[in-house]
Amino acid sequence: MKFDITPLLRPHIVNLLPYTSARDEYTGKEGIFLDANENPYGSVTDEDYNRYPDPYQLELKAEIAEIKNVKSSQIFLGNGSDEAIDLLFRAFCNPGKDNVILLPPTYGMYEVSAGINDVETRKIPLTADFQLQTDKILGATDEHTKIIFVCSPNNPSGNKVNREDILRLLQEFKGLVVVDEAYIDFSDEPSFTNYINDYGNLLVMQTFSKAWGLASLRLGMAFASKQMIKVLNRIKPPYNISGLTQQTVLAAVRNVAKVNAMIADMLQEREYLRKEMTALDFVEKIYPSHANFLLVKIPNASHVYDDLIEEKIIVRNRSKVQLCEECLRISVGTRPENEAFLQALKKIYTESFNL
Repeated sequence: MKFDITPLLRPHIVNLLPYTSARDEYTGKEGIFLDANENPYGSVTDEDYNRYPDPYQLELKAEIAEIKNVKSSQIFLGNGSDEAIDLLFRAFCNPGKDNVILLPPTYGMYEVSAGINDVETRKIPLTADFQLQTDKILGATDEHTKIIFVCSPNNPSGNKVNREDILRLLQEFKGLVVVDEAYIDFSDEPSFTNYINDYGNLLVMQTFSKAWGLASLRLGMAFASKQMIKVLNRIKPPYNISGLTQQTVLAAVRNVAKVNAMIADMLQEREYLRKEMTALDFVEKIYPSHANFLLVKIPNASHVYDDLIEEKIIVRNRSKVQLCEECLRISVGTRPENEAFLQALKKIYTESFNL
């Protein structure tokens, strides 16, 4: 579907001249490099980190494009998905004037980035089973609504969002629809990257932090039309992804068999946790999960959270989050970690609540 994002951009971004780095002017890899004021003697480590990295990560993007079945020109790589979120606010949202739609309970950085950029947030809560209220979402938009953020599989609930509802937003909303798929590797749901050629107002976010086990490297992916990726590249810092990160992830994406094996293990452990917790009388509800965690409703959740910390077992207390009252979010661990968690949970309820 033909969609020109130019009218949505902040006016000064349309004609912004980006910073031009030395690696923009000369992209070759051979020669005597006297153009970037680098240290010609190497670095203080045993590795050669003295040269600036590829500002557009072209080699890495080529590998990712093969895995994700998209074009390299449709990929943006950021310092975590949080960088892409922040850049979207900078590119499309006029401070003090524009607004975005959030769908709580959802990932907290959308609201934090909105606050940093002085952008109004309009919140349309999910239903009791964590699905979209599509009519209310569309009804809350106006001419200053620039972005709708949809997290699917959703964090903190773990469920996938009904596909037809997201497609309706893409078809009827005149702004951007961001589908955050940080947990898509743990779901049986096809990625919305399959639609980026059909909807020019779609941006899909994914990450290397979860299934790939590379959280420390902070590398997020965004997939969208070539036009939208050009905008993000225009306003990003010139060398936003380090050379070390690029090299490490390049090796990782060539080992798909290992990530698939880890995903299989985590799915098996997710099911183990679900079955074991279902058998516990005090567990009130375990929400369906398409992620690498379970949202679980239990009595006295905040008390239990504190007691688990005393046992050196750390989960996430979501009790104060809308629609997640008395809920803990439990990440899937290894079998020994999961067994230790279950043992500690049973102990707490036996000793503290006589259950």
